[in-house]
Amino acid sequence: MAVAVNTGISSKDRGAIVAGLNKVLADAYAVYLKTHGYHWNVRGPNFQSLHVLLEGQYTEQWAALDTIAERIRALGELAPQGYGAFGNLSSIKDGDPEQDSDGMLTDLLKDNETLIATLRAAFPATEAGGDEATADLLTQRLQAHEKHAWMLRATLGVK
Repeated sequence: MAVAVNTGISSKDRGAIVAGLNKVLADAYAVYLKTHGYHWNVRGPNFQSLHVLLEGQYTEQWAALDTIAERIRALGELAPQGYGAFGNLSSIKDGDPEQDSDGMLTDLLKDNETLIATLRAAFPATEAGGDEATADLLTQRLQAHEKHAWMLRATLGVK
């Protein structure tokens, strides 16, 4: 039995909101995967502190993925899944484990900034649809990735 979603957001607005969330989820998943991979492969004299820094970031990111996907489901759509679907939606490229630690951190900084732009780009649809719940989720993720970017920038010794 099909029951229409009736949460006060039109079908058209929900579609636009979900399109933005799908891209957010794909970029967030790609940043999570790269952060976790660099956690495994980082090397050098600052190994321990970088290993711990990246573990804190990927752990926080992992928990958020479920929240984003569940918001998509609450809006009545299926969340994308699988590497192919995420690859088609994401603008984040795979990491290179051969890089030195500064290269890895610079790569993650750039990717967090890309994800920040993706998050910002999703706001207009939430505003147009009057979707305060999704706007709140985007705000929380924006704060988290701005903090991740700041910590990476500070670790690299740049302003």
